[in-house]
Amino acid sequence: MSDAASAPTFSSLGLSVPLLRAIAESAYATPTPIQLATIPEVLRGRDVQASAQTGSGKTAAFALPILETLPARRPGAAARTRAVRALVLVPTRELALQVGAAFRSYAQFYAAAPRIEILFGGVSVNPQMMALRGGADVVVATPGRLLDLVGRNGLALDAVSVLVLDEADRLFALGFADELARVLALLPASRQTLLFSATFPAAVQALATRTLRDPRRIEIAGTPLTAPVIAQRAVEVDAPRRTQLLRHLLETEGWTRVLVFVATKYATEHVAEKLRRAGIAAGALHGELSQGARTQALADFRASELRVLVATDVAARGLDIVDLPVVVNYDLPRSTEDYVHRIGRTGRAGASGVAVSFVSAGTDAHFRLIEKRHRLDVPREQVAGFEPVELDVPAAPATGGVKGRRKSKKDRLREAAGRAASSPALEPAAPTETPAALFPWSPEERRAGRRG
Repeated sequence: MSDAASAPTFSSLGLSVPLLRAIAESAYATPTPIQLATIPEVLRGRDVQASAQTGSGKTAAFALPILETLPARRPGAAARTRAVRALVLVPTRELALQVGAAFRSYAQFYAAAPRIEILFGGVSVNPQMMALRGGADVVVATPGRLLDLVGRNGLALDAVSVLVLDEADRLFALGFADELARVLALLPASRQTLLFSATFPAAVQALATRTLRDPRRIEIAGTPLTAPVIAQRAVEVDAPRRTQLLRHLLETEGWTRVLVFVATKYATEHVAEKLRRAGIAAGALHGELSQGARTQALADFRASELRVLVATDVAARGLDIVDLPVVVNYDLPRSTEDYVHRIGRTGRAGASGVAVSFVSAGTDAHFRLIEKRHRLDVPREQVAGFEPVELDVPAAPATGGVKGRRKSKKDRLREAAGRAASSPALEPAAPTETPAALFPWSPEERRAGRRG
């Protein structure tokens, strides 16, 4: 038998005809490794704890079997109880919209389409309340808005038969631990739980231990970052000249669409405005934009009406932008782990991509840490006309900095105490002298040190 004949297919996984039609409509060729491993387990009713690289097809891995096994609602039951059958919790509005759209796409050929509702904050709650009248088969929600609607009697969670925690590590990183605990307390004990996370820090692993029953543990080894699917580059440049270099690369490299990551909300607007002044169609994406503005910016970027989208890490995970050729780290990510998620926006689904990181004297050590953590060796390069001249490390980066660059206040106090103890000739400090007086930094610098 040929390899093609023996290769697994979606039909071999036990999915029904309506779902297979939707899969064909989506032009999926064969199941990805995470789909092959996860779909049969979900169909069997088992709990799942899964880890997979970004862009691996994770959403289909849980959405398809949930739709296949979704319990049929009894006539009138949902209207009376505002019941929800399947609940998917996600950390961001953008991911909620994306996952909800995937569910609706996969369900499009059902004779009686399941009710799929998407709930998130930043918009009026009233339309979501109206949409939930009569209950829902699938709800995709951020935790805060979900609890808001539960408190308003917009829906009930006591009939949830399957719970999905998507991007569980981000749910904790974004401060949803308390909300998550409150949601879990409202769910029935007898349910199927699927937990997906790119990483499993202690808090996520503790959650998995508490909530999963005899789970099937699935770990799909990601493609190494050094693989040719994503060509990684590190360009040395002085920090003040990064915008000029970005404009130069846009002109000389022929990049059609570029996602640029910066550290702060201010930087998104500042860099985008400079690019617009240079005649480059650019937009900003950050967490303080209204939901309508965020949705419009993403839609314009996906439609190539924007050539450059300048974003904070709100876009580092969950967003699936088809055929995105280039990602630029204008500012390096504070967390070394976020480097993986940022560059994972390109080179998706087997396509090739380019990830460019701007490295200055002040961020060189942090980029070396990123290389060490991910076992990378990215050669440094310089662009003619933009060779760096700064050799000394700046005291504090202006746009958010890098994690761990500055010593903590406690470390500085310890060092000062050590120096005083080892120098008996020095007079002791006056009782009125404060820790701030010992270190002549401005309040802004001290606040930056605490953040670091």
